[in-house]
Amino acid sequence: MDYQKEREEVAYFMRRLYDKNLTTCSGGNVSLKLDKDKICITPSGLDKGRIQPDQIGIMTLEGVNLTTELKPSIEAAMHIAVHRMRTEIKAVVHAHPVTASSFAASEKKIDTALIAESAFILGTPVMAEYAKQGSSELAQIVAAATARGNIVLMANHGVLTIGETLLKAFDRIEVLEASAKITLYTELLGNKRALSDSQFKELVSGSDPVKRDETKLIELIVREVLEKIVRMN
Repeated sequence: MDYQKEREEVAYFMRRLYDKNLTTCSGGNVSLKLDKDKICITPSGLDKGRIQPDQIGIMTLEGVNLTTELKPSIEAAMHIAVHRMRTEIKAVVHAHPVTASSFAASEKKIDTALIAESAFILGTPVMAEYAKQGSSELAQIVAAATARGNIVLMANHGVLTIGETLLKAFDRIEVLEASAKITLYTELLGNKRALSDSQFKELVSGSDPVKRDETKLIELIVREVLEKIVRMN
């Protein structure tokens, strides 16, 4: 199979990242899970603003390049590690939006509680410590961070988002950049007014799949324990 439709989608969202000024022509990468052991991913060395479907590589989750005519992305190991960590997601988007990346290079945090949209879509972004780009260390650090959330700020580097679809992963990075700008603007304006803790929790309680999965796991464990107690009696 050539996965033409999936490669078209990855190329489209990579171009969209560039068109929306969320990355540079040489920066950023996008991947999409094809089946249980393969992904398609943008390669290295090509203009991301003009990339086409036949320029999207295919790799196994073991790191084998199945499109040998294309040079694998420098961050292929990071994408693979994230897909292996979060097996339920399909898409990974990594880019360098200017405002959000500025927060990744700062001690300041993006305040996602300023507007309802960012609170609902983003929740609280996770911060991942610095490691050299393209390194196995970075791959493991970022993958571990995605176990705690769907949006990762990579220290002194950029941003990574994940989603059940490419649209959801793209939406998260676009909303994150908007939220970073709003955080900056409100600091300049002064008299900042954020959502209250209860308002923020109300919005994020049903939006975070990690927390939903944790809740389901706890409920399952409790149910199994109660059933064992009943059987013992």
